[in-house]
Amino acid sequence: MPQQDSNLPEKLAAPARRALTAAGYTRLEQLAQATEDEIRQLHGIGPNALKQLRSALAERGLSFAGGSEAKG
Repeated sequence: MPQQDSNLPEKLAAPARRALTAAGYTRLEQLAQATEDEIRQLHGIGPNALKQLRSALAERGLSFAGGSEAKG
């Protein structure tokens, strides 16, 4: 069940959501302050999760810190 203060994508897989929340990321605005490489290194984050996160960030005019240096 998503946290009430979270705005992570609803369809994000449970392992990815757990990895993000365990690392302290519950909002897209927080993710925008991290690099894509930092997020990719979290256990539970795979290519599909990165794609969903990039898309959700873009919908809000945001992106990972340092731009999209990786093509996950």
